[in-house]
Amino acid sequence: MYCVKCGVKLEDTEKMCPLCGTVVFHPDIKRDDVERLYPESKYPKQQINKVAAMMIITTMFIIPVIITLLCDLQVNSRVSWSGYVIGALLVSYIMIVLPFWFKKPNPVIFVPCSFAAIGGYLWYINFAVDGNWFLSFAFPLVACIGVIVTAVVTLLKYVKRGELYIFGGAFLLLGLLSPVLELLVNITFWVDKFSFWSVYPLVALLLIGGLLIFLAINTTLREKMERKFFI
Repeated sequence: MYCVKCGVKLEDTEKMCPLCGTVVFHPDIKRDDVERLYPESKYPKQQINKVAAMMIITTMFIIPVIITLLCDLQVNSRVSWSGYVIGALLVSYIMIVLPFWFKKPNPVIFVPCSFAAIGGYLWYINFAVDGNWFLSFAFPLVACIGVIVTAVVTLLKYVKRGELYIFGGAFLLLGLLSPVLELLVNITFWVDKFSFWSVYPLVALLLIGGLLIFLAINTTLREKMERKFFI
């Protein structure tokens, strides 16, 4: 017989496809005891020492931080360009590596922490270049997007149903954020004339969000699309 999903050849004793994991027989059908076409592995899975792995990854982040800082101090006798590199490495570490230190990382906590790290990095850049765009542009933008993403993650984690409503609402909010973004750009960077470029992402995001909410409401249409696209 063959897998109904990927088409690989299977023996009658196979309970699921070894490639895609699709169940290939009805659980109520009695199967004959014959030799398996794909023998099970005789070697036990090796357990990875999580603490040691995290220490190695952390060291891989610390080494370029030290090298970058020493090079900058030797050449310029102060922290200049190395601050941008170190800040980017710290943000990457907080977003990618830090959650794996915990046994069960809660995305509801780490997502806003990631956006806080991004905001802090942008504040440092603003301070380093003596700019005046952080409070009027970067901070409200990062804060708004962070709130939307955190709300989506929180709802997906604690609400068992309604994913289409959640994503649809997120797209609608991002669409409404587009003209706000254009306004912040014009105010911060002294743009005299409005070009109204925000209309294009506004319309696109509102259409996507409205479509998702419409599919969430229209159960019949949603089921037809799920069957058509094998969702």
